[in-house]
Amino acid sequence: MRHLLILATMLLSFGLANGQEVRSGSNSLIGKISSDKIYDASGRQIGKVSGEKVYNGSNSQIGRVTSEAVYDRSNNLIGKISGNNLYDGSGRQIGKINGEKLYDKTNRLIATFDGASKTQMVAFFYFFMED
Repeated sequence: MRHLLILATMLLSFGLANGQEVRSGSNSLIGKISSDKIYDASGRQIGKVSGEKVYNGSNSQIGRVTSEAVYDRSNNLIGKISGNNLYDGSGRQIGKINGEKLYDKTNRLIATFDGASKTQMVAFFYFFMED
């Protein structure tokens, strides 16, 4: 039994070590994305992105991200995507993506993603990032 725990710990550590890091504007680790799973800074799975669908850590769908919009679990519009600009549901710009960097509406760097897809970045911003 102990060997299984050690092996599971090693596999989890290896998987997270090879995931894409999400760092704050001050370069603090705020999460990781490994394949379709999203982790907080302590390594706890807080969600996942599967196609357009976004799930929380309990595997309940909490929303979806399309190429042009972000919807909550009730299919209400909560955000719009136009090019690399991110808007709230009312059409006010709240951020933008430039390469692997995410900026707020004042052009302040708020997160850097290492190798994440645009869908993963948008999902992290709208569903998992704290204000």
